[in-house]
Amino acid sequence: MTHHEHPHAALVRRGYEAFNSGDMETLATMMTSDCTQHVPGESQISGHYKGRDNILGGYYRMLGELSGGTIRVDLRGVYVDGRGHVISTHRFFAERGDRGIEMDGGLFFTLVGDKISDIDECVADIVEADSFWGTG
Repeated sequence: MTHHEHPHAALVRRGYEAFNSGDMETLATMMTSDCTQHVPGESQISGHYKGRDNILGGYYRMLGELSGGTIRVDLRGVYVDGRGHVISTHRFFAERGDRGIEMDGGLFFTLVGDKISDIDECVADIVEADSFWGTG
């Protein structure tokens, strides 16, 4: 059976590659200017990041700083509905101080005009993720 990848799935795969290589310029081209990312939990990284610049320069920068650049996300699956929604599953890894985290998670993307306009993040264990990222 031949697998034909949907353009939205290809976009999400490229986004994961850009994130893992720290290529914020490429990520910026993939998002609408008013894109919002929703981060679960009650930690210092939790909340709603409104606007591409706030996601890239706020949330993603904070992930890099708090993890000392160790954060890595291994993509496991990408699933499209053909109507502007993509779900991805992954396993993420990071170190912070003397502890590490390895956890499953996923992202729910909404796309408008072949650009990401909304990202909802989910994690396997919110309490553990909150504990790892801390309150600041």
